[in-house]
Amino acid sequence: MAWAGLMAGAAVGLTGCTAGAGPLGGLTDLGSDGGKARASDDTIEVTPRDGAEGVAPDGRLEVRVPDGRLESVRVRKVEDDRPAEVDGALSPDGLRWRPLPGTRLALAAKYSVDAVALDGHGRRSARHTTFTTLVPEHRFIGYFAPENRSTVGTGMIISFRFNRPVQDRAAVERGIRVTAEPHTEVAGHWFGDRRLDLRPERYWKPGTRVTVDLRLRDVEAAPGVYGIQQKTVGFTVGRSQTSLVDAEAHTMEVRRDGRLLARLPITAGAPKTTTYNGKMVVTEMFDVTRMNGATVGFKDAKGKGEYDIKDVPHAMRLTASGTFLHGNYWAPASTFGSANVSHGCVGLRDVKGGGADTPAGWFFDRTLIGDVVEVVNSRDRKVAPDNGLGGWNMDWDQWKAGSALR
Repeated sequence: MAWAGLMAGAAVGLTGCTAGAGPLGGLTDLGSDGGKARASDDTIEVTPRDGAEGVAPDGRLEVRVPDGRLESVRVRKVEDDRPAEVDGALSPDGLRWRPLPGTRLALAAKYSVDAVALDGHGRRSARHTTFTTLVPEHRFIGYFAPENRSTVGTGMIISFRFNRPVQDRAAVERGIRVTAEPHTEVAGHWFGDRRLDLRPERYWKPGTRVTVDLRLRDVEAAPGVYGIQQKTVGFTVGRSQTSLVDAEAHTMEVRRDGRLLARLPITAGAPKTTTYNGKMVVTEMFDVTRMNGATVGFKDAKGKGEYDIKDVPHAMRLTASGTFLHGNYWAPASTFGSANVSHGCVGLRDVKGGGADTPAGWFFDRTLIGDVVEVVNSRDRKVAPDNGLGGWNMDWDQWKAGSALR
């Protein structure tokens, strides 16, 4: 069982910035395959591959570099009420990390791998991957977000991604009970037969403590397919922060508890690669990551990405299909506040490597997973409710109509 990174959405050509092929629920590549000034695309090699499913608990687990040395490796079971580190050791030459002898991974669990390496010139590169282990036959589990014991923004939507199709949606939905203090009505909405999202009518009140009771053990989701999860997890809602991006005015207003904190100059999607309108929720945050246009359909005549930036700083994912709000050091400073030049992302001025005193660094340091960023006045359609955590773009009646318990 697990708290997911966030879920699946169709990759579409109008949202061009991505840190990889990144659907939401952690079941596929979330793609932080970037780093600062990497010497090659494959500086850090991780086994199992990013997004791998059904990994044997005693299967091969290894991180390695062809030269230089590994500076740090962290392998961690996530999305659980008891996150656990996997103990391991570096080889004497610093080129390889492996778990300690006799290590056995948990069944039906999600793991993350975070590695940092130095090349021969002292330049850092970073890699973040995830994989999930074997689920017993004829069992189903739900990978979910946000992480247990986390503090999130007021726009957080609880999102489940199931590893098998759910036929009896009502039985599964009854097995997931969400309570909040202070009391808040929460309703579910199914997107297909593998995804269930839950949210209140309006954004959570700051300070709300949310508990999710999973009583899915032996619940029959489909003929002969039974649940195995039985646990209680929870999260806390932090301060209220919402940001309004005006693509036409090239500005972003950041409000904290209703008070205007800042009005920042931005660049949004260019006329042929516009940014989605609508409310989007921050689902992932990377100090630095790689963005390759080929992963979301922006390819040149040779099939390569129209852009491939290996060290995008201060990157915050807004949709599963690849929309980010991120730092931009390659555009002239005069671009911000005056022109839209991106492939669909929202860009803030930054410096190479990421600067704490830049607009991007300032915003990144004040952002939580679950904060809402709303885009207006873009010449594009409204973001789909299932693209990332886009459920706030549905009214309450529409949302409740998607529940199996209505």
